[in-house]
Order: sequence, then structure tokens, then C-alpha cells
Amino acid sequence: MPADHIALTEAVFYILLSLHAPLHGYGIMQKVETLSNGRVRLAAGTLYGAISSMLEKGWIKSLPGEASSRKKEYEITESGKTIAKQELLRLRELLANGALIIGEDAQ
Repeated sequence: MPADHIALTEAVFYILLSLHAPLHGYGIMQKVETLSNGRVRLAAGTLYGAISSMLEKGWIKSLPGEASSRKKEYEITESGKTIAKQELLRLRELLANGALIIGEDAQ
């Protein structure tokens, strides 16, 4: 993992996971809530702030839409997939170290 990689927020990680298939904003909100079993609910400001940041970083891209539609769809990029994989490795390390110290099964 690169030394400059910082931990992702839970919201950003779930948004990246949800965008392995193209989705619009409301679809992302629903997918994140489903993936987290209702535990994570994104407010519109949180979602669109994160989308703006991830677009700037090149982790996601905006897909061309129909001129008659207001809904923008987004999709994860290869760079975004790399970031999500790095975060998954970081989380696995945390889990393994916690289980080692606490003495519980890492599953």
C-alpha cells in the first residue's frame, strides 16, 4: 500500500463499492443503505460532496446521459477500484491485528 494512502471514510468506501455498476445519486444512496443493512444512510450533502471529491481524484467518472434526463450516472474507474482494494487490505489488517490482540476469531 502506498505510504500516501490514507484511510477512506466509511461513506466513501461504500460509494466506491456501490459504483461497480453505474448508478445515479439516489441509486447510490439506496445501494449504500442496502450494503450496510440500513446502518449507513447518506445525506444528499454528504453524497454529492464525496462524489465531487472522487470525480476530482479520478476514482469515479460521470457517464454521458440523455439530454432529457436530469439524473447523472456515475461509475468507478480503474483508479477507484485500486483505491477500494487498498482500503480492503487495510481493513483486513486492522481486523487481523484486533483479533490477535483481543483473542477473538477474525471472521
